[in-house]
Amino acid sequence: MRACLEVMWSSVTDLALRNGTPLEGTAEDWWAGGELPRFVAEHAAEWWVAEDPSTAELIGYARSIEREGLLELTEFFVVPGRQSAGVGRALLERAFPPGRGDVRSIIATTDVRAQARYYAAGTAARFPMLALVGAPAAASMAGDLGARRMEPGSDDVVAAVRAIELATLEHPRGRSEIDWLLRLREGHLYLRDGEAVGFAFVGKGGTGPIAALEPLDLPDILLHVEDRAVALGLERIEFQVPGPNAVAARHLLGRGFRIDPWINLLMSNREFGRFDRVLPFGPPLFL
Repeated sequence: MRACLEVMWSSVTDLALRNGTPLEGTAEDWWAGGELPRFVAEHAAEWWVAEDPSTAELIGYARSIEREGLLELTEFFVVPGRQSAGVGRALLERAFPPGRGDVRSIIATTDVRAQARYYAAGTAARFPMLALVGAPAAASMAGDLGARRMEPGSDDVVAAVRAIELATLEHPRGRSEIDWLLRLREGHLYLRDGEAVGFAFVGKGGTGPIAALEPLDLPDILLHVEDRAVALGLERIEFQVPGPNAVAARHLLGRGFRIDPWINLLMSNREFGRFDRVLPFGPPLFL
C-alpha cells in the first residue's frame, strides 16, 4: 500500500506540474490517514504492480473495484521516466480486462497517453468531472425535506441507500461499502412524507457520495451538507460534480464555490446512470 501511494503521488504531481496546476498538500493529506487506500486494497477486484527486474523497485500499479456489474478502474499510475515503455499497457490489460463487467468506467485524468490507453481499452469520454471547492457556511434547508442521521448496521439505511443508487447510478453499493462510509463520514437520509428521496455523506476526509431521486432536491441537500461541514469544523470542502449535474453546479457556484482547474473525465464502455442527480465520492477514485 505504501509503495503504491508513493507511485501515485509522484505520477499525479508530475502531471499537475506539466499541466500548470500544481497540487497542494502531501500524499498523506490526500489519502486521509490510510482509510481510503486500505479500502481499495481490501475491496480490489484486481490489483497488479510492475517492478523493475533488476532492483525490485515498484514502478507502477493498477487497481480496480467491482460492484454489481460495474467495474471501475480506481488507479493506474506509472512513475515518471518509466512511462510509454509498455508497462502501462501490461498493467491495464490485467487490472481492467476486456469483457469483465457490464459497465466498465474510469474517472480519468486528462493525460493524453492515459487517454489513448483508455480508448484502446474500449471506453470513451462521456463528460467532465468538476471539483467545486470552497469554504462551507452555515445554512438551512428551505424546502420540505427532513434530514435523518444514518445509523451504522441498519437494514433500513442500507435498503434506502441502495434503492436511491439503483435509480440514479444503476449499480448500488453493498452493505460493506455503506458501513465503511458510515465509519468514515456522517451519513444522512433526506425524507419527504416519510420516504427517502436522497442521501449524503460528509466528513473530514471529504464529501460524497450524494444522490437525489430528483435534481431539484439537490440544493437543499447541499445546503445541509454545508451546514454539517461547519458543525464538523471543516474550513474547506470539495464536491465532485459531474458535468451533466447543472443544478448542483449552479447552486454551488451561486454559493461562492469555485471550479478547480484540475478537471477529470468520466469514461465508460457505454452510457449509464443519471448523473444529473449524483455527486460521486471524493477524492475522485471511484463513483
